[in-house]
Amino acid sequence: MARPITFVTGNAKKLEEVVQILGTEFPRQLVSKKLDLPELQGEIEEIAVLKAEEAFRQGPPGPYIKWFLEKLGPEGLHRLLQGSRTNQRRPCAPSPTIRVSRTIKPVLFQGRTEGEIVSPRGPRDFGWDPCFRPAGYEQTYAEMPKSEKNKISHRYKAVDLFRKHFVKP
Repeated sequence: MARPITFVTGNAKKLEEVVQILGTEFPRQLVSKKLDLPELQGEIEEIAVLKAEEAFRQGPPGPYIKWFLEKLGPEGLHRLLQGSRTNQRRPCAPSPTIRVSRTIKPVLFQGRTEGEIVSPRGPRDFGWDPCFRPAGYEQTYAEMPKSEKNKISHRYKAVDLFRKHFVKP
């Protein structure tokens, strides 16, 4: 049997979402490990590589959103951006990056979903879902059924690429 894959996160909701996206046909076990990693600054790909290296160093394993949500919550994040350009849309594209770090050459899997920051709506139980509305939708991630969100989200796109790397047709 293949060794489990360690998913470095302290966010139980994020792990739950990734497991749901991977589905039952995924051939490897996914285990989580909470590590206190630095919230680095820089380009997304660079951050993914550095954080994965640090996670591997500490124990086998956007960029600033964690700090903003801890300090401001979804309402505060919306207010902060609202103050920057009154009455204008706040476009954004969350882009999670997954790095497989036990390979000689790192492999990155990145997803991206266009959307905008809006006044928070829906449950406040998972990150910035209440204030992110994907392009083409009226609902925020928090207002959508999880099954719908998990078909279109930035995390889904990154995890789907990750899954395809391990599941050969």
